[in-house]
Amino acid sequence: MRGLGWLGFGGALGWISGSARAGKAAAEPGNRSLGPEFSYDLRGLGKTDPKLVQYQESGRYASGFKELRCIAVGPGGQVYLAGDRAIKVCTEPGSVLHEIALEEAPRCLAVGGDGALYVGMKDHVQVHRSPDVPGAKWETAGENAVLTSVAVGERDVFVADAGNRQVLHCDLGGKLLGRIGKKDPARNIPGFIVPSPYFDLAIGAEGLLWVANPGQHRLEAYTFDGDFEISWGEPSNAIAGFCGCCNPAHFAMLPDSRFVTSEKGLPRVKIYSRDGKFEGVVAGPEQFPKLIGNPRRAPVAIDVTVDSRGRVLLADPIENAVRIFTRLTES
Repeated sequence: MRGLGWLGFGGALGWISGSARAGKAAAEPGNRSLGPEFSYDLRGLGKTDPKLVQYQESGRYASGFKELRCIAVGPGGQVYLAGDRAIKVCTEPGSVLHEIALEEAPRCLAVGGDGALYVGMKDHVQVHRSPDVPGAKWETAGENAVLTSVAVGERDVFVADAGNRQVLHCDLGGKLLGRIGKKDPARNIPGFIVPSPYFDLAIGAEGLLWVANPGQHRLEAYTFDGDFEISWGEPSNAIAGFCGCCNPAHFAMLPDSRFVTSEKGLPRVKIYSRDGKFEGVVAGPEQFPKLIGNPRRAPVAIDVTVDSRGRVLLADPIENAVRIFTRLTES
């Protein structure tokens, strides 16, 4: 725990200060003589009990990106990949239907029910309705903004801003309707703790907005008006909890409203019930040896989405590949 906590603090410090030198030093514990109790050693946590594994990898394909950042599934089952400075619309097994060139690197994306593509850049959202037409650019969220997630409903769009530790509530045209998550004891709003640029959200079938509060190691539900409703999750190295400085880094919701979570540092993808009870593992650290095999690599997260068949699709940032996991047949 001490090693994990130290690494998370160092990574957060490097991100907040914006110093590449500070971030590099924090990610390289071998550069400092702090004693063995501060070493980042995950060897004892890298094995998953086989009885907990509920999924198996059933396929994968290369993204064609040098840096695959995020993944989403559209209403027609098409897979949308964001990386480098482009969006690719794919069918399995990785055939590219069309590609949308972007002026800068995308950081997150979501697909609306009408097929419109909402792409989060560092400080603004672009909406693409056709691969041949330039996207409509929304107003900037400010110089401190770091957009990390987008969720689209029938009439609402929610954008997670890790730089300002808040969620922006907009209409489909980009008009700002409100801000969610600022600490407010009078309204019982705890406030978001975001030590690193991983801050995810999703709209639940019950009409609530679910937001990862990574520094609190939990998921929180809000009304669209910003009222805090419920939360679940706890910090722990144990498989049922979330470890490190700030997890879960990403999450998605299955068709039956259960949760799929993804953690960085100790890479593991897990399933939780609708009320937050741990159910099993999609993929454990054994599935991602390159993510934990190099102690000098800063932790990166695996973006996760699901399709209508309940399969879990991962954007592997080291392999730069889409990895598909299917639930094991139950006897």
